[in-house]
Parts: sequence; C-alpha cells; structure tokens
Amino acid sequence: MKAFFRNPLTVIGCLLFGGLVGLALAAPWLPLADPNAADLRNRLAPPGSENHLLGTDTLGRDILSRLVWGTRVSLAVAAAATLVAAVIGSLIGLLAGFFRRWIDTLLMRGVDMVLAFPYLILALAIVAVLGPGLLNALIAIAIVNIPFFARTVRGTTVSIARMPFVEAARLGAQPRRRILFAEVLPNVLPVIIIAMSTTLGWMILETAGLSFLGLGAQPPQADLGSMLADGRRVMLVHPHVGLLPGVAILILVIGINLIGDGLRDWLDPRLEGGAQSAPGAATAVTAKTAAAGEPEPEEAAPVLEVKDLRVEFGEGRKPVVAVDGVGFSLRPGECLGLVGESGSGKSVTAMSLARLVASPPGRITRGAISIDGVDTLRASNEAIRRLRGAAIAYVFQNPFDSLHPLIPVGRQIDHTLATHTTLNSGERHKRILDLLDRVALPDPKATARALPHQLSGGQCQRVAIAMALANNPKILVADEPTTALDVTVQKRVLDLLARIREEHGLALLFISHDLGVVRAVADRIMVLRWGRVMEEGDATKLIRSPKNPYTRKLLESSPRLGKGPKQDLGLSRPEIDPV
Repeated sequence: MKAFFRNPLTVIGCLLFGGLVGLALAAPWLPLADPNAADLRNRLAPPGSENHLLGTDTLGRDILSRLVWGTRVSLAVAAAATLVAAVIGSLIGLLAGFFRRWIDTLLMRGVDMVLAFPYLILALAIVAVLGPGLLNALIAIAIVNIPFFARTVRGTTVSIARMPFVEAARLGAQPRRRILFAEVLPNVLPVIIIAMSTTLGWMILETAGLSFLGLGAQPPQADLGSMLADGRRVMLVHPHVGLLPGVAILILVIGINLIGDGLRDWLDPRLEGGAQSAPGAATAVTAKTAAAGEPEPEEAAPVLEVKDLRVEFGEGRKPVVAVDGVGFSLRPGECLGLVGESGSGKSVTAMSLARLVASPPGRITRGAISIDGVDTLRASNEAIRRLRGAAIAYVFQNPFDSLHPLIPVGRQIDHTLATHTTLNSGERHKRILDLLDRVALPDPKATARALPHQLSGGQCQRVAIAMALANNPKILVADEPTTALDVTVQKRVLDLLARIREEHGLALLFISHDLGVVRAVADRIMVLRWGRVMEEGDATKLIRSPKNPYTRKLLESSPRLGKGPKQDLGLSRPEIDPV
C-alpha cells in the first residue's frame, strides 16, 4: 500500500472522497437535524444562520443534513449499480473472450445493440418503462454500463487466453470452468477493479442526472440530484441552495478519479513505484560513476568498456538486482559472447550500454560505461540519442518487433539515415540499396519497397542488420538474433555477422543462451547467472576446459547429434494386441 499512497494526487483523492464518505456513513450518529423536516418560517436562510450552518432550502429544510444524507443515498445507489454492472458485464466479457466462436458472436452482438443507443437516452427510456424511483434508476444505469465492462473485460480476456500458462492448463486437460476462473479471472481482476473505480464517478453523475429530472429520488427523500433540481429554481437569488450539492458531486467525482489513477499505477507492474510518467528517454542513473580505465599503450583502445555494472528494478518494495558487478571491454574487430539461461541478465546488460532499460522501474546504481570514449552514465539525454544507432546499434531476437508493420522497410532504413546523417534523399536511396545488397538480400529494390509481412523471418533479420549498419556503428549488439530462425537461416545469419565484423572491424557483443552458437562466432565468452559473472575467458579454452560448474552444465545441456549412448525416450509406438 505504500506505493499506492506515493502518488500525491492519489492521497488528495483519498482525502476528498474519504472525507465525504466518512460523513455519509456517520450520518446516523451525527447531531444533524431531520433532513425532511420543513420550516417555512426559515426558508432560504443563508449559510451561517442560527442552527443552520449551510442555510436552508426552499422548504426551510437544513441543507447540511440533507447534503450528508443525500450523499449517503447517491453513493449507495451508484455503488450498487457499479457492482451489478461489473458482475454482469465482466461475466459476459469473460465468457465471450474465453470461448469465442458463436458464444462471442451472440454475446457481443447483444452488447452492440445496447451500445447503439446513447446511454442517457436508454436510461431515460428504461426508467420511463419501469417508473420513477431510485431502484428503477439503479437498474437503468446498471444496464447502460454493462457494455463498458463487457467490452473492456473481453479484450483483456482474449489476450490472456492466448498466454502460455493458459495453453498449458488446456493441454493438462483441466476443466474449462477451472481454467476460466482459476487462471484467467485472477489476471483480469485488476482491469475490473480499475474499471469499477473509474465507472463509480460516472454512476454518481448519472444518478444525479436522473434525480435532477425527477426520475430518481422522489420527494421528500434527499439526494444530490434532487437537491440540484430544488436549487435551480432559486439559483440567481439564493445560489447556495444549488451550489452546495453541485460542489459535493464535484468533490466525489474528482476524488474517485484520482483514486482510480492511483489504483491503475499501483496494479500496473510497469509502474510499481506509483509513477505518474512514462519511462524516460534514458535509464536513470543513481550511481556515483567512476571513470573508465585508460587502455594499455601497446593495445588498441577499447570502443566499449564496462566496469562493475549494477542494475536494479523496482521502487515500491525491496529492489530486484538484475545485474551485479558485470565488467568487460571490447576492441575493434573483437567478438564477446554473453551466455546464460533466461533471466541471467544478458539482455539487461546489453540494454544498459545505451541506457535503454525502461526507467522507471529500472535504474543503474553502480558502475561505469564508456562507448567510443563517451561516458554514457554521465552523458546528457541528447548525447545518448546521438550515440544510439551511430556509435552503437542493436539487432534483436525477433526482427518483426524491430520493424513497423505498415511502413516499407526501405523507408524505415531511410529514417535511420536521415536522423544521423546529412545525406540528401538520392544519396540515402543509394545507401539503402547498398546496405540491402551487403546483407545478401536478393533484388534490393524490390525488398526496399516490401512491407515486413511480405518478407520471411530470415529476410527481416537481414533488414534489421542492414538498418543497424546504416550509420557505420563501431559496436553491434546482437541479442539472440538467430533464436527465432530455423537452422539453415541461422547459419547464414551467423556467417553474415562474421563477414561484416571482419570487413568493417566491428566490435560485436553476441548474446545467446546456446554455447554451441556462441562458440562459432565469439573470440571470448562470458557466462552470466543471476546477473553475475560466473566465468570468462578465451572461447576455445572455456569450451574445452570450463572451470565453473554452471558452465559445465550449460555445455552438457547443448544438444550433440550422434554422441553418447542410445537412449529410449519412451516415445516408441505401443504394441497393440490383435483383436
């Protein structure tokens, strides 16, 4: 809860909403006048009158008492309507999103029919059929808000139903009812809670609107909407009669919306610390950075140097250390293989080089990073932007994530060139064709005009490599660039990277969880586990005689065809007795 209250606007919302709710709940025990007791001799008394702190209305009834009791009624109706709409709408959304097919079509077409009418007009029509009264107003506003919950929950359910853990539950032959309520619902619940918090404010406004029109609370019952209607008649002469219930509605709705924003930030794992802003342009640095070491005179100066790097995630709770004490250097033409299982800190290390780790929640708390002589931890955001794509470039695992699906790949490379160079359009076009030809793509002109979905996975990865090479970077970070490719295409991409490194003197940081792939391209290998360096050394020596037990386990887990004793994996076809 500490993270929830870290947002100052959330605290303000809790104070505003909590104050009015506290008064409303305590109404039976407060020394208030009877909210329905009329006193025509004291009608329209101004605020501060004797025995009437906020004055009286057109019938001489105490406004403070009616305000407190009216808030109680409005909140009760709005909360009940929100709960009804949330339960029914969420159930519709869950069923439609999980089962899909005819169930989805049937339920969502019904929801679309309700959405075809403006919600206020539909609410008025329902109350006109059922008759005026708070209960009928509750039913009306609950019905018109069911589609909001249904569509919101359905969209979330569709995406969650495709998650691996749901597929695993299906493969495990678990009952669909259990999968829906034990696997899907808990993950949809935060969305439902946030939707309820934002909808409650609308419910209060809708309840007040129906009562204002005489279709909600009936005289003499106090309700914020009916109090507004009473004050409307004397607004010019006695504005306090209508102004005070209007202010109460305003405070309630603002408080609810601020609390809803706080709930959204609190329940969103990407905003664990209750952050109100999107991730910054560069990873936050809280470390007292040390200067990178000077190179030995007889050695070529490293283009990349990392010392004692530590990266943490999380602000609300105890931070999670993703990288701790990692250090290495890269010289022109050298390849370092970064190896480890999933979650070992490989990608976080690579993203930290150009300060690409999302912040919040990530931050660099210790270490030093030097790229081509620039201390990136001390550099400004503008200096970091100039480095990205120029001094250091990245090739990621899934090429389709690196390419815009609606823009031809040639224009995407052109954007990279236009950002970092002063070439004119004709020169950039020649450069694009040269890059596509250099990465061995057939017919560069046709490829430049193609959209990503018109290319194969291997071709898209070559386009991503061409884009990374567009500005002649000195460092290329290849983050598992062959994992999403088949074996034959994988071999071609590895050969391409090796050729480019040799021709252009690139410093290559190659990341993978497969030692067999890394040893084919790397000069040195660094093994990571839990964000720490387990072992580092010459690639050939490390493969032949690993010193760390974890490295030996990684080597043993690498598949080797034709070696070792033949094993029965239990996959043989069972014997079938003849009938």
